Amino acid sequence: MTHICSKPILIGPSILNADLSQLAVVCDNLLNSGADYLHLDIMDGHFVPNITIGHPVVASLKKHLPCKAFLDLHMMVSDPEKWVENMKAAGASQYTFHFESSKDVMHCIQKIREADMKVGLGIKPKTPVTEVLPYVDLVDMVLIMTVEPGFGGQKFMADMLPKVRYLREKYTNLDIEVDGGVTLKNIRDWVEVSLIFVLGIFYLRGLFIFLAISCLASRKRNKYPHLVFKKKKKKKKKKKKKKKK
Repeated sequence: MTHICSKPILIGPSILNADLSQLAVVCDNLLNSGADYLHLDIMDGHFVPNITIGHPVVASLKKHLPCKAFLDLHMMVSDPEKWVENMKAAGASQYTFHFESSKDVMHCIQKIREADMKVGLGIKPKTPVTEVLPYVDLVDMVLIMTVEPGFGGQKFMADMLPKVRYLREKYTNLDIEVDGGVTLKNIRDWVEVSLIFVLGIFYLRGLFIFLAISCLASRKRNKYPHLVFKKKKKKKKKKKKKKKK
């Protein structure tokens, strides 16, 4: 039986596919719409094929955001230990690195702690969830990837749910984040285990994302039993019969 957790659900939009020329404006709007934090994907072209932003962009963005804005950096990079100091100086709040990318997970955790940042530890879909168990008590959050990391807009892997349930049953107070393919349709399947959701701008296109975040935030405040959005049925227009002359 799945344990129903009382931890609050958090919503963190990913800016992976945002317009970089308007990044500060987009992030500010997301926070004002009710997002709990911002999820920044950092890719180096080695651990994953794509390249995104680095610490100079993070530092520039931080200057235009409220002081309390929480920045969760998803470090999809080789040798994550290398960038800890730079990202701390840039204004990162949480440094989330991958189990698969680090040669010494314990050392990386220690280095992040010494930099006074929160620690997140992520795993790819093919990595057994048991690999993170030795480190759960040393980190603030465990990230379960529900797509292969490196690209936005991928289809959600529903078979990752058992990993999440396993962790939640063993660690009721652990922050668990799911990232990849999360939509307004499948988010309801995860509510029972109280997670941190990463919502991609790739899926929530255009200004609709701000409406979606606002709706999710509103439902959170009302205990969010379902977090489902019903589509309004379009009323069919009755055709007027032409009067015969």
